[in-house]
This record gives sequence, C-alpha cells and structure tokens, in this order.
Amino acid sequence: MVHSAAAGPIFSDVTILPDWMRAYDRAWLSRDLVAGLTLAAVAIPEVMGYTSIAGTPIVTGIYTIIFPTLLFALLGSSRLLVVGADSATAAILAAGLAGLGISGLEPGTDTWLAWAGLVALLCAAMLFVARLLRLGFLGDFLSASVLIGFLTGVGIQVFTGQIPEMLGVPKPDGNWFQQQWGTVQELPDASLQTAAFAIGTVLCIYGFKWFLPRVPGAVVAVVLAIVISTVTSASAHGVTVVGDVQGGFPPLGLPGGLTWGDVPAAAATAFACFVLIVAQSSATSRSFAAKHGQRVDVNRDLVGLGGANLAAGLTGTFVVNGSPTKTEILDDQKGRTQVANIVMALVALVFVLFAAGLLTNMPTSVLAGIVFVIGIGLIDLRGLRRIRRRRFSEFVIALVTSVVVFGVGVGLGIALAVVLSILEIIRRAYRPSDFVIGKGDHARREYVPAEPGAQSLPGLVVFRFDAQLFYANANRFLDDVKAVFEGAPDPVRWLVLDCSAIDDVDYSAGVALVELVEYVHQSGANFGIARADDRLLDTLRTYGVLDAFSSDRVFRGLGAAFAAYERTMAGED
Repeated sequence: MVHSAAAGPIFSDVTILPDWMRAYDRAWLSRDLVAGLTLAAVAIPEVMGYTSIAGTPIVTGIYTIIFPTLLFALLGSSRLLVVGADSATAAILAAGLAGLGISGLEPGTDTWLAWAGLVALLCAAMLFVARLLRLGFLGDFLSASVLIGFLTGVGIQVFTGQIPEMLGVPKPDGNWFQQQWGTVQELPDASLQTAAFAIGTVLCIYGFKWFLPRVPGAVVAVVLAIVISTVTSASAHGVTVVGDVQGGFPPLGLPGGLTWGDVPAAAATAFACFVLIVAQSSATSRSFAAKHGQRVDVNRDLVGLGGANLAAGLTGTFVVNGSPTKTEILDDQKGRTQVANIVMALVALVFVLFAAGLLTNMPTSVLAGIVFVIGIGLIDLRGLRRIRRRRFSEFVIALVTSVVVFGVGVGLGIALAVVLSILEIIRRAYRPSDFVIGKGDHARREYVPAEPGAQSLPGLVVFRFDAQLFYANANRFLDDVKAVFEGAPDPVRWLVLDCSAIDDVDYSAGVALVELVEYVHQSGANFGIARADDRLLDTLRTYGVLDAFSSDRVFRGLGAAFAAYERTMAGED
C-alpha cells in the first residue's frame, strides 16, 4: 500500500503494536468513527439481550463490549473482528452452570455472576496456554458443516427460550421438548400487553432491516418501548420492566466468594466455551480477512481473546467471543480497523456511566424480542440446504449436531461437534478416493476410480492413493491395490504408486508397502513409485521399502514412469 505524507501510517515504527495500528492511515478515521457509532447503537441492545441467556444482570452485557473489546483491539491481529457477548457462549455458560447443581447457584444472583466471571478467567487461561503451544489450528477441527449445525441448534434453543418472556409467562422446567409443551400449556395465561411489546419489537427490527437497513431497528424499538412504557405506566398493567439498573464504572477485581476448590467444577464449562471461541473467532476473522485480501494471525488472536476474557472476568461480566453478526455490521459500515471497536467501547462506557437509568421502564419482553430475532438469525437454513446438495453425509452430521444442541444441551452439543468433526477427518482418511491414472490425449492425465477393470495402459497400473497413508488405512490401501491389480483387463506387468498425496508414512504403513512390493514381485510384475518428495523417500529408505525394488523404478514424474514402461515394452517386443 502506498501512503502519502499527509495520510500515512501513524505508528509504523512501533513494532509491539498490532499490524493494523502500525499501518493505520489517517484517511480511515472518519469511516471508523461512523462505523463505531453505528456498531454501538446495534451492539448495546444486543448484548443487553444476551444477559437473559447468560442469567446475569443487564448491565453486565454492556460491560462485555468495554474492556474486553479494548483488550482484543490492542492484543489481537484481526482488523475487524468484534469481541463481546455472544449468544452461543452465553448459552453454553448458562447450561454449564445450571448443570452443576450447586446450592444457591441461581441465575441473577451474585453467586451466579461470580461463577460466570470464574468461567471467563478459566477461558482466558486456556486461550493463553493455547497460544503458548501454538494451538490456533484447533479452530480447524470444527468443520463448516458442524459449525453451521451447532449454531443452528443454538439459534433454535435461543429463540424458543425467549418465547415465555415474550408472552409474560413463567419459563417451564425440563428438557427442550418439555419446555415447549409447558409453554403451550401456559398460553391461556399470556399477557397481551407484554406480548404486544415483544411483537412490536420483532416487527420493528425486521421492518427497518427490510426497508431502512441503515437504521438500527433494535435501537428504535428500545427507545419507542421505553417511551410507551413510561407514558402508559405499563408496569402497573402487569408488564414486567427492567427496573433500576446499577450502572457505573465496571467493577474491578476477582469474582468474590469463590476459592481454588471451585475451579475444577467450572473447568468443563470453560473448556466448552474455549472450543467454541477458538472455532468461531478464527472462522470469522479468517473469512473477513480473506474478503479484503488481508491475512490474520490466529495465534495472536488467541492472545487477544485471552486478554478479552481476562478483562471480562476482572470487570464483573461473563465470557466473550468473536461475534460474526457484529463483525458483519462493522464490515457493512465500511469500518477499516479496530478503531471502530474502540469507539464502540467508549460509547458503551459513557452509556453505563451516565445513561443506564434510562432503561428503568424498558419492558423485559423487548429484550426477549431482540434476542428472539438474533436466535432466528443463527438458524442457517440456506447453509444446511447447500450442504445437503453437495455432501449428504456432512448434512446428516450438521443435523444431528443441531438436534443434540437444542434437544439435549449445548455442552453436549459442542462436545459432539468436536467428536463428529474429528471422526469425519478419520473417515475421509480411512476411505479416500483412489484413482488409476491413464495417459489421455495431448499428454493429459485421466483419473478413473480405482476399481477392478481399470488400468493405465495394457499391462500398466498407475495407482493414486488420495490421502495420507497410516496405520488406520494401511490394510484398506492394500486391499484396494490388490483388487485393481487382480481385476485388470490385461496381466499387470508394472504397478506404479503415485505418491503425490502422501508426504509421510508411519511404521504400519511402511510394513504394508513392503508387503505390497513382495506381492507384486511374487505375481511376476515390477513395482515402482512416482512423485515422492525427498522427505518421503528418506522415510521409505528407513523402513526398507526402497531396498525391496529396483532403484530405477523411482520416478520424479508420471511422464517419466509412462515413458520408461513404454520403452521397456518396446524393447521386449
């Protein structure tokens, strides 16, 4: 990038700062300011709504976009990723704490908030350890299909969980299915006034989204609801309102009333949040960086996310995550860097210091309506349909993950998501695509499925195993090669293994390769390999594979292998 002297990088000579700050251009400032103000207008009511999921006081939602956001801006690498309260991690937090069964640990209490802070601190510790061990790649172990299924399940759980609050009825106990049936039974007791505020909020948000997308409908809904509630004295007519909001500067310090002995109980919930934070944040930051031709250092983002959760645990709030929805808003507003997020954090700080009292008469069903819309937005039906069309097996995995998340629990859902993702990797490695490579017209290679009846040339089979070769798939590899060898239309005289997809083999695979060479030789044919890199050749030499066949049967390319076979056949003729 070329910068003029008047609008060049401001901090380019300070190496400890993140890349976005060292390359900051003054010309970006106006866009970042506008984007930050717009983001604050949308994010403040959104994060207040997330507290109904997390079970914490409303003001703690705003706290998630003050110091946690500032810490990530200074420590992370992503230029756009917005860090704050997130519906998925809030749902994991609430489900995990509720499942502990500790006496007095109830949503809305000081004890609950202290445990939420402990979970955030443990997440921070896990993120810092992950950075020390350079475990940023862990985010890749949640496949796109599993992540879509997980977030869809969270969306279903989130939006259905808001319906009792929107209707002004008690939230039923039990599993998800029991809760839905309980809500249906409570319908005769629903408050029409409460429901009117909730429905009006939903219609306002969608109306502005469809017809005036530049105007934050959630802000308009909140302002109108507060005015109407105040003028009509809605609380006197059975509408539950927020009441006094204890604003002020975020409290600084460790969560109170807890000991080191409480750490093991909170560790499982923290780990579930940690896995989702790594997966969701890395996927979000990478997608937006790729969109703008930028690169992101996922391991440095782990430091930023760790710092953000450390700040959350020390400022009286709950676990934070990279938010795809808020990041999308920032990108739509043409924000360029984390300056926009710093602006949002400062606006949020001003709000809790001087304007929190304005929320007193806001109906709680308004926040429920906001979260209801957010939950609907997490349900990615388009993504599920796309997966179903392209790979049905992954669609089934996404669907199972989704059902487990809302039907059984978010904690089990995230564990299942990780397990299913890893199993899918193993399945693909165990059952890779095998090909027999033929010599087509104009020197083009033809790849046909490796099945009995396939051959490259009469008497020649060039076999490509399209995965890493290791202990789990070594026997299957042998069976596949032997099936092609024995089912070839012409007696096989040469079998050449294309190693372009294999860069390493373990001991079990090395034994299998020696067995394959012996099998080929006992059948009266020659064995060779092609396109093996130097590292693989060294490994094969160590295992004694290269000693089992002639060195002139090691080919750098497929062309050399075909040419050598044709020369040999011509000489024999």
